[in-house]
Amino acid sequence: MAFHETPAPDIDPLIAGLRTLVECESPSSDPEALARSADLVARLGTAHLGVEPERLGIHLRWRLGGPTRVLLLAHHDTVWPVGTLRTHPFGISDGVLRGPGSFDMKTGLAMALHVLGSLDDRTGVTLLVTGDEELGSPSSQALIEDEARGAAAALVLEASADGGALKLERKGTSIYRVLVKGRAAHAGLEPEKGVNASVELAHQVLAVAALGDPAVGTTVTPTDAVSGTTRNTVPAEASFAVDVRARTAAEQQRVDTALRALVPVLPGAVLEIEGGINRPPLEAALSADLFARASRIATAAGLPALTGVAVGGASDGNFAAGVGTPTLDGLGAVGGGAHADDEHVLVDRIADRTALLRALVVDLVANSGTADVDATNRAGDR
Repeated sequence: MAFHETPAPDIDPLIAGLRTLVECESPSSDPEALARSADLVARLGTAHLGVEPERLGIHLRWRLGGPTRVLLLAHHDTVWPVGTLRTHPFGISDGVLRGPGSFDMKTGLAMALHVLGSLDDRTGVTLLVTGDEELGSPSSQALIEDEARGAAAALVLEASADGGALKLERKGTSIYRVLVKGRAAHAGLEPEKGVNASVELAHQVLAVAALGDPAVGTTVTPTDAVSGTTRNTVPAEASFAVDVRARTAAEQQRVDTALRALVPVLPGAVLEIEGGINRPPLEAALSADLFARASRIATAAGLPALTGVAVGGASDGNFAAGVGTPTLDGLGAVGGGAHADDEHVLVDRIADRTALLRALVVDLVANSGTADVDATNRAGDR
């Protein structure tokens, strides 16, 4: 394909579909809302692609011919509760599109449907749209990993970083809760007979926070904490959550091992560790070749030059990368305000992002042959 001939997409139908998606509220924690949203995505996808999806609960999968060689990942759930549209309605003003979930990531989903519906050759392309990404993908992780294995590339339609930068690295995430068990006693009459879970918690919070390593980008952050029952009772129980972000799987494992090796400071206190590694990192090596390919395509097509960054947040792209599949993330909307009141999309960037996605998919379908898949499988075996 001559990239300079890449047609400029007509974004009016895309925006019309996006409005329909945004106005179907889909908070991750609301099963009824998610079911309505999945029904809508299925209808829109069928209209664009000419084939119905496989329905996998709140997840939808379109396999568009042959084994998966190019996997497109999107999600239709959002962080916004039902009723948000009353205060944050869909709208476009001065070239800025707003609405709950518009940036994260319903614009990317609309782009994927629009692009795949326009292609003559979709052999080996699979679109997987999940419904629990904002919860950490508890029911879709295995589905994503299974679909990514053996693919030559995974393209993630999450929103871009600032200025439209693609996301070349994503930190892996781990989620823990440290449980402290002490012994209750009257705080005034005989506190010495208790084992103060709050004091033990304080020791452990400091120990856990010390596990971070800023030099390599590893953050270990104690977050919410609870302790005690009444003002005059030595606390018998306490707990705190821990958020871990790391650029490499080795760092994730180091922190996991250290957390599980924590020992109590106070005699009689007991520690239990819940949770573990949630998402593996998207390491730079797994995005480098795809980013170079996308950059060449953008230049040849006269599209804006691409930039890339490393980010701390995770996505379903982490799971694709975790099984060794080359993964490029942040191909969706340009804008900002994910999970915030100022969530927005820059309308004048939708066309060039959609053109880039289309050209990249066309190139991958034409050129991701057996050799690429074999190399991917070897990477996943390492």
